Amino acid sequence: METAREIDVRARGVRRGLVTRLLQQYWRLTRGLTLGAQGVVIDAERRVLLVRHGYRPGWHFPGGGVEKGETIEEALAKELDEEAGVVATERPELFGVYAHFEEFPGDHIALFVVRHWRRVRTPEPNREIAEQGFFAADALPEGTSRGTRRRVAEILHGAVPRDAHW
Repeated sequence: METAREIDVRARGVRRGLVTRLLQQYWRLTRGLTLGAQGVVIDAERRVLLVRHGYRPGWHFPGGGVEKGETIEEALAKELDEEAGVVATERPELFGVYAHFEEFPGDHIALFVVRHWRRVRTPEPNREIAEQGFFAADALPEGTSRGTRRRVAEILHGAVPRDAHW
């Protein structure tokens, strides 16, 4: 039997999900193009950093939307810090730009490889990021998105990209 606190936490999660879906619908109507920046953070053991969001299923690279007045690299730096406590110590390498139309018509992802970095903190789980961790390419967690799996294979194993779709 659930406690009152557990019910309250679940209800807040449902409300957040509803608000997220409403905002996404609004953006679809008001923006012709959206752009996100994601980072493939690779550690010394050639594992990749993945996050599991509190508002959508699956495991993904850390990242987020590029806001007005913000460069792609500034957005990446902000998201890496917020979601994972990671700071790049050298300029990240732009790996590719992908259409992400399955998620949102007009959406694109600029994907960066982050090989030189340091962790300034490990954020506690919160409403945005429920979990995070480093994973070997052959041991990605269940629920890792197809696009994330493809990019890991391309970056770590030299797989040939099929096309420019996420």
